Amino acid sequence: MKILVAGGGGREHAICLALTKNANVELYSVMGKKNPGIAKIARESFIHAETDVPAVLTFAKEHNIQYAVVGPEAPLEAGLADALTKEGIGCVGPVKAAAKIETDKGFCRGLMNKYGIDGCPAYKLCNTPTEAAAFIREYPGDLAVKPTGLTGGKGVKVMGEQVDREGAVEYAMTLKDQVIILEERLLGEEFTLMAFVDGKHLVPMPLVQDHKRAFEGDIGPNTGGMGSYSLEDHKFPFVTDEDYAQAISIMQATIDALAKEGSPYKGILYGQFMNTKTGPKVIEFNARFGDPEAMNVLSILTSDFLTIAEHIINGTLSAKDVSFEKKATVCKYIVPMDYPDKPHAGDIITVGPAENTVLYYANIAQENGVLKTLTSRTMAYVGIGDSLAEAEKYAESACRNVSGNVRYRSDIGTETLFAKRIAHMKELRS
Repeated sequence: MKILVAGGGGREHAICLALTKNANVELYSVMGKKNPGIAKIARESFIHAETDVPAVLTFAKEHNIQYAVVGPEAPLEAGLADALTKEGIGCVGPVKAAAKIETDKGFCRGLMNKYGIDGCPAYKLCNTPTEAAAFIREYPGDLAVKPTGLTGGKGVKVMGEQVDREGAVEYAMTLKDQVIILEERLLGEEFTLMAFVDGKHLVPMPLVQDHKRAFEGDIGPNTGGMGSYSLEDHKFPFVTDEDYAQAISIMQATIDALAKEGSPYKGILYGQFMNTKTGPKVIEFNARFGDPEAMNVLSILTSDFLTIAEHIINGTLSAKDVSFEKKATVCKYIVPMDYPDKPHAGDIITVGPAENTVLYYANIAQENGVLKTLTSRTMAYVGIGDSLAEAEKYAESACRNVSGNVRYRSDIGTETLFAKRIAHMKELRS
């Protein structure tokens, strides 16, 4: 079975490793930069922009690709899934019109409003920075300020966390030539719920919590994600069964709405929720696996990813197709020392011993067997254990054994940080 994976980050390395657990998979890759982990297991790698749809399509046809899995959001926005599907190549990844659930935040909020989908925060769309600035100044509370388009997880400024009112105005004034969305600031605990979707049916994955902030203690600028964790029961103590059921219902209603709009959704739907004192609210939807969250869930996937992909494409997915090991996971990203503001490329990295972990390469170069940093997140270790403490211990030990001009957040997955999350939610709801 010839499978093409588009993308060359840590998420895509996880996808590739999960697919190649099936000996019948012959893996092909298209990626903008060579990921040494993917290149090692792929039959052939095409080092080229994944958003160049005609070139990717030509590569797929030349190699008689049967299925494709699209990792990042940019090629979905470019219409890669549409082009592949049109050529008879089954695709795990939504067509462009359905991917707008991520690529156009205004579309997402409009869809939720049109169909009365729960969990939509109050928002306002502004066509100019001046309009946004005026609204920010007049609004009595705090707001989240973001462009409606793709920002790689780094385009949001939240009043009361990262900026004050004037800082929010200043940021809005930089967002020229695009629609700006202003949303009420949500207070609570974030959680990620990802699901496999075949157009109608949704099968959830374990809950994951990501850590966007660059530095320990959840401070500093937002990043693509510094790490994440999941628990052995695949839930969180600060997400009640009622909260979980409501989040599932919101995602199902969104899939149903897209189908009614004539854009059936096939692929991975990522729900980023803020669990508030009144229940889960949608921060955003993503039209693909999260990075790093994909590494948590795919590291413990016990069912065959190829079968899941086939059933997504054929519209025959069911819960019995999907199973995960009852293990906790902790993912910690190794990044260049001055990431994200001024990351330095070309520094040599040495990897030491690691126990009960999986190493995923991301934005990293390998020259004559020597690993070197590039300008984004470098690589990630996922520790796997019977408890959060055990998984964190393995991830931390592996990260400590990496030397070079790099750093990581040692607090991710620790009992101290986890206890803070539980206490925060308890305080909000008391």
